[in-house]
Amino acid sequence: MTRVEEVVAELAALEDPRARAVNERHGDPHGVNLTKLRAIAKSLGTDRELAGELWDSGDVAAQLVALLIAKPKAFTADELDAMLRSTRSDKAHDWLLNYLVKKSPHAAALRTRWFEDADPRVRAAGWTLTTHAVTTADLDRDELLDEIEREMRGAEPKLQWAMNETLATIGIEDEARRARAIAIGEDLRVLADYPVSKGCTSPFAPVWIAEIVRRREA
Repeated sequence: MTRVEEVVAELAALEDPRARAVNERHGDPHGVNLTKLRAIAKSLGTDRELAGELWDSGDVAAQLVALLIAKPKAFTADELDAMLRSTRSDKAHDWLLNYLVKKSPHAAALRTRWFEDADPRVRAAGWTLTTHAVTTADLDRDELLDEIEREMRGAEPKLQWAMNETLATIGIEDEARRARAIAIGEDLRVLADYPVSKGCTSPFAPVWIAEIVRRREA
């Protein structure tokens, strides 16, 4: 049995049907407890070759382990692009962006590559990187708000969520454009009815913006 097969088998032994049912409702077809999954990754240590092989296995839990044992600088832009396009898990999609792409020297180039991609999931990644870049790079925030105003309401869910994050971030970080960001959110009403647990902030942009600004000014 190869090392990849051993890891996949170890993950399969941790499969919990109840966890899978919950995860699948959130776009993640696997049933492994994340604490246990992280423990496996920790035991493996950093390993670029194994990470690539685990990713190529197509097993979602194995791909999550791969993202935990990989180094961001070890991947080319084309490799990261191919990985994003092959994801079938929302968590793998998000972890790939947060653990590898954002920390990669190729982040800016990939943001540009993905921003107007025809695939809504890939384009969502471009918008996620845009949210990250809004506070660090010289982006045209008015143009971003124009595009959000035109397209967010009819966007696919993952893309819509990413665009909404950019809207809220502009509203929070840019006082001069805050009123416009809030007005766009009020007009589009995207995520206005999103259920939130007690004590959590709504993702509805006008509420989100107001709450974070209030905390910073308190």
